Amino acid sequence: MGMTAWKRAGVSLAAVVVVTGVAGCQDGDGAKKAAEAPAKPRLQTHEAVTKVIQAAYKKTSDAKSAKVRMTVTMPAAMDGGGTMEMTGVQGWNPGVMDITMKGSLMAAGDPDAPEQMRMIVLGDAMYMDMGAEKAAEMDGKRWMKLDQSKGGGLGQMNQDPAQQLALLLESPNLKHVGAEKVNGVETQHYKGTLSFEQMLDANKAKSATLSKKEREKLIANVEKIGMKGYDTDVWVDAAGYPVRMVVDMTTAVGTVQIKGDYTDYGPKATVQAPPAKDTYDLADMLKGIGMGPDALRAG
Repeated sequence: MGMTAWKRAGVSLAAVVVVTGVAGCQDGDGAKKAAEAPAKPRLQTHEAVTKVIQAAYKKTSDAKSAKVRMTVTMPAAMDGGGTMEMTGVQGWNPGVMDITMKGSLMAAGDPDAPEQMRMIVLGDAMYMDMGAEKAAEMDGKRWMKLDQSKGGGLGQMNQDPAQQLALLLESPNLKHVGAEKVNGVETQHYKGTLSFEQMLDANKAKSATLSKKEREKLIANVEKIGMKGYDTDVWVDAAGYPVRMVVDMTTAVGTVQIKGDYTDYGPKATVQAPPAKDTYDLADMLKGIGMGPDALRAG
């Protein structure tokens, strides 16, 4: 499987949902009344919205895990585009995932890519089940390990909902859109936008690792592809948990979108690394043939 797929699947992003009103009715005598204007939803104040998202962040952060169904969609102008669906369990603090992936984004130009693949993430380490056929070529080792600490820029896979809520709180135009049912659950829909610079400033844990030169280069590259910012939508249920989160990034060549549906929050997710005897480290293997971390970054 090509490395480009993992870089593309790690991009975080959103969508906008329209809320409609209600129509008129008949009087008690059965005579028709003139059509009434659609009722406007009763929207919360900015102060109330902030309190809701803060409370949702606290509950989500404390839950530490949830079942997730996530869909990544990329426009055709980005390496052919496509979709990827990921289902499984996700945990945060610490960051872990155990998911199964399928979709056209997995191929990334590799005709031999499997129809679906299991992936495990434990902190900086990502393990991918390459299947029995690949295992036969690797002395029976079917799990490939990619370690962020050894380079490769692959550490953006685990975009947890608590982190996204924290970023949403930094939006200067955070607002309440209205009531909406999602997957059969009654929710309230909220929306906000961040520029790339605002997102980087808010996401201090990641931006702190960048030098001034790296930050400037990153921003320049983002501007080059015409990205304006992130639109983030969240649907919060009556218990205060996000049921759905969608992040949308519009670029000069189209929109990248990630939609995540979450259920069964907590307890702490139990995710284990594959047995060492069944695992080979890609970075170590490349190093053994004279190739370093740059080979991972280049894809």
